[in-house]
Amino acid sequence: MELEKRINRIIGQLRGIEKMITKKRDCGEILQQISAVKKAIDSMSSEVVISDICRLVPKSKAKKIERMVERAINL
Repeated sequence: MELEKRINRIIGQLRGIEKMITKKRDCGEILQQISAVKKAIDSMSSEVVISDICRLVPKSKAKKIERMVERAINL
């Protein structure tokens, strides 16, 4: 459910970028929104990887593994 919300938010951001391009908004503003979308996708990618890995480890170690994976992804 949370991933669906993230996806819908990203889709909304992309539609906003599309409108900005159509209205010929300032290049800097468009690039700022593109950067926000890239960060949102990166964050969602991390969440997908972490949730997949955490399904494979015992619940007692899931938080520790989650922190380790987050650190590795953010290197």
